Amino acid sequence: MIQGLRSIFRTGRTRSLKWRLAQLNSLIKLLDENGEKICQALFEDLHKHNMESYVMEINMCKNDAVFNINNLRSWMQPQQVPKGLLNKMDDAYIRYEPYGTALIIGAWNYPIQVTLLPLIGAIAAGNCVVLKPSELAPKVATLLEELIPKYLDQECIKVVNGGIPETTLLLEQRFDIIFYTGNTTVGRIVMAAASKYVTPVVLELGGKSPVFIDGNADMNVVARRIAWGKFCNAGQTCIAPDYVMCTVETQEKLLDKMKVVLEEFYTTNAQTSESFGRIINARHFQRVYKLMEGANIAIGGQTDESDLFIAPTVLRDVKLTDPVMQEEIFGPLLPIVPVRDHQEAIEIINDREKPLAMYIFSTDKGLVRTIKESTSSGGFCVNDTLIHAAVPTLPFGGVGNSGMGAYHGKFTFDTFSHKRGCLEKSLGLESFNSLRYPPYNEKKLGWLQWILVQKPRRTGLLGFFPFVVLGVFLAVFFKEQIVVKKKNTTTTR
Repeated sequence: MIQGLRSIFRTGRTRSLKWRLAQLNSLIKLLDENGEKICQALFEDLHKHNMESYVMEINMCKNDAVFNINNLRSWMQPQQVPKGLLNKMDDAYIRYEPYGTALIIGAWNYPIQVTLLPLIGAIAAGNCVVLKPSELAPKVATLLEELIPKYLDQECIKVVNGGIPETTLLLEQRFDIIFYTGNTTVGRIVMAAASKYVTPVVLELGGKSPVFIDGNADMNVVARRIAWGKFCNAGQTCIAPDYVMCTVETQEKLLDKMKVVLEEFYTTNAQTSESFGRIINARHFQRVYKLMEGANIAIGGQTDESDLFIAPTVLRDVKLTDPVMQEEIFGPLLPIVPVRDHQEAIEIINDREKPLAMYIFSTDKGLVRTIKESTSSGGFCVNDTLIHAAVPTLPFGGVGNSGMGAYHGKFTFDTFSHKRGCLEKSLGLESFNSLRYPPYNEKKLGWLQWILVQKPRRTGLLGFFPFVVLGVFLAVFFKEQIVVKKKNTTTTR
């Protein structure tokens, strides 16, 4: 299969703008014509409400595809770059070229979004693709295997379903780029497999994304935005708020508001609410359930393993040594860690692995700037949660343990494109270029030192001085060459 994709790629079929646009339009058609089927599959796998399925899965993919279609022609154009004095007469540019054959390994928590968004960028960049949906969302995986060959070019885009054996077999093959979404443990396995062929890898992982709440924030708004970001998809979102840090006083205010908000969102019994999802499977249910052991439950805590249900749960007075603070939660538990102030919060953040996202709720711009400049994370969002991931002009990706590389919008196109540096020179001006040829001498070295060594940029009229000098140099140099040639001609005669 891989060899077949390589052969197709070498024909140049995927490189044309026409092919890329046709595939992207067909993908939009797939989403438009199969919305109900997709929603049903997401409900069966994750108990997702249609609103979450459309807003956070289908529509995100459609919007990204449209964004690519509207901009692809300009993205594909060679990008001219600034040139030094030595290359002012040359053509220097970056050419965006497809890598070749890409492997995309999707995740189960947003099995449409995190599988199709990379596919959109890979197609836009002109690659052939092997798509591996997550086997943990089997209904969606089966549906993608059925639909994609009907709408997209079957010779250039393949879907492979299966579990660990199939994924392992794929990773043994030689791809030109690998894009993986999932946990850090498997991310390391993917990276190790890619190293055999020195294959570039994009890893979209996760981590414990912190929230800091400043006491001056409107707690009515804060509670609603944190609750939405934390408990949509039953907390199974890679950039979900993982834990909250605030003062003891703010903790009490937050808990009061959170009780009201959760009842408003999911009624007094979230298990009967159509708006609340389920844990993906029994293994993950047990993992999340154990994180609650011995915890101080302030809100929620109800569970039903037969229904894979864990209620929206808020834990109070959580210590950094508690089990819930030792790993990414990836479930509907929200620990609150009391801190003295934002400085202690910064210390806690910096003592841990770099998270995929960070959230600050405050109206104090100075405080926000201090936290932003004192920490590192994949994304940074003020006074909201998750929503930064919906901005197509922002890169989405991790740093350190939360991943490498970025995507969404043009960043996906860039990720799946090799930036080929190109320089086209004229065969003329050989007299000028002869400065670099042997035999070497001090005069040549002096001129090359002046031309090649970069100088700090100057503003105003001084900024034009190097060009004036270059013009004088060229005039003098060519005059000398003419004189030399005349002498040589006279001598020959």
